[in-house]
Amino acid sequence: MNKKTKIIAGIFIGLSVLASVFSLYFYQLFFAANFLIDKKDKALYIPPGAGFEQVMDSLKKGAFLNDEISFRFVAKMLKYQDAGRVKPGRYVMKAGMNNLAAVRKLRSGAQDPVRVTFNNVRVKKDLAGRITRHLMADSARLLQMLNNPAVVAAYGFDTATIPAMFIPNTYEMYWNTSEEELLKKMHREYEKFWTAERKAKADALGLTPVQVSILASIVEAETKKRDEAPRIAGVYLNRLNANEKLQADPTVVFAIGNFNIKRLSFNDLKYDSPYNTYLYTGLPPGPINVPPLQAIEATLNPEKHRYMFFCAKEDFSGYHAFAETFDEHLKNAARYRDALNRAGIMK
Repeated sequence: MNKKTKIIAGIFIGLSVLASVFSLYFYQLFFAANFLIDKKDKALYIPPGAGFEQVMDSLKKGAFLNDEISFRFVAKMLKYQDAGRVKPGRYVMKAGMNNLAAVRKLRSGAQDPVRVTFNNVRVKKDLAGRITRHLMADSARLLQMLNNPAVVAAYGFDTATIPAMFIPNTYEMYWNTSEEELLKKMHREYEKFWTAERKAKADALGLTPVQVSILASIVEAETKKRDEAPRIAGVYLNRLNANEKLQADPTVVFAIGNFNIKRLSFNDLKYDSPYNTYLYTGLPPGPINVPPLQAIEATLNPEKHRYMFFCAKEDFSGYHAFAETFDEHLKNAARYRDALNRAGIMK
């Protein structure tokens, strides 16, 4: 091999080595793990209006990146740094994720939903706080909307009945869901829940879907025993059909607004409010809580019987004693009052 050939061969080998080095380097830039090394998956939150540098600031503060420079390079190559390419949302970044996958995810706006669950809610303020807990939506603004007659009227409700639109369940929503979008979604879910079959059951009871929710909220407040709920629903339907006052203690508690009351006084029963079913015949103006699915189903499928009264059992089991006549009820009520007195429960 002459000298010229050796030089060419050397250059070729050198270039091959250099190409291999650069190929490996570029491969690592794009495909080597760079996110949350030896850590767990973590959500990155990008607010509306954020730019690339704000994303970088969040990545650094959250200790997402192993190597910032390589991520910046890939972001530049894929034009994620360009204006308008950063999309708001909640993105779950996987442990061991590479730069290419991360930039593609963020650039496409492929955000991950959050699970929104709400139950055991009594008043609209609590509802607004519970449903927005894991969302960017503002609970105070949502509450204002729920108290705005014009806003709720657009969905077919008033400010007293609007809690009936919220069917407790677990929903998937995007973190950057707005208050308006949240209401629209809840209305869609309400429409889906009230199928033709459920509406037919409500109609057979002489109730509208909203009235079912109002009655279900009373049933829910009266008992946590699911097997007993249809029987209690039957009692209240019997009283409604007989045009008798419901005389439901939880409606008085709701009217007063003190949910720590364990024993109502005779003065409490005189508290003047349209929610006080000891004073006013028929259903209250709106739900006294956001009734869960089980309470709604119990109300739609009540037990058929002749009971007109019930009160808590004196054994504090959470179950109730039922009666067809007022005299029977007085005896049951006396036993329960005696049990309360013995336990020292006066209020």
